[in-house]
Amino acid sequence: MRSVVLIAALVAVSSTGTLLRASSFDSNPLDAEAIAALEARASQAQPREQCFLYAQIVHQMTELSLKEYSAGNIDRATSLLKRIQSFAQKIHLSIAGNDKRLKNTELLLSHTAFRLNEMLHSSSFDDRPLVQETLSQVNQAQNEAMMQVFQK
Repeated sequence: MRSVVLIAALVAVSSTGTLLRASSFDSNPLDAEAIAALEARASQAQPREQCFLYAQIVHQMTELSLKEYSAGNIDRATSLLKRIQSFAQKIHLSIAGNDKRLKNTELLLSHTAFRLNEMLHSSSFDDRPLVQETLSQVNQAQNEAMMQVFQK
């Protein structure tokens, strides 16, 4: 009887771990097509939903930029960082108190800033100013989202 309970507990814990891994921020596919589809969706979305969609775009571009940088495609990673800056500006302009999923936006931007900070520490001296500027803009958008969350 004790072994049946132990096995049931192990099955429950392992299935919960699988669900947690499946819902992580980095579980989305990293390709330009997925980002382009998300951009199209964001451009047609209601203003209440755009902020979160822009945050998703910034996050996916950051992950793709990290992947490109580690593969040695510095030019591709640099162009993605510049696009991230433009979307961070869009987040800044679209944050409003009535946004849907504002807390999720803030969490996603926090994780994105963490990943950009990792990139900053692993990048070469020549690439650091662009990464630092991008990180600064993402941090600013994350701080604004956090302030809106606390104002509710």
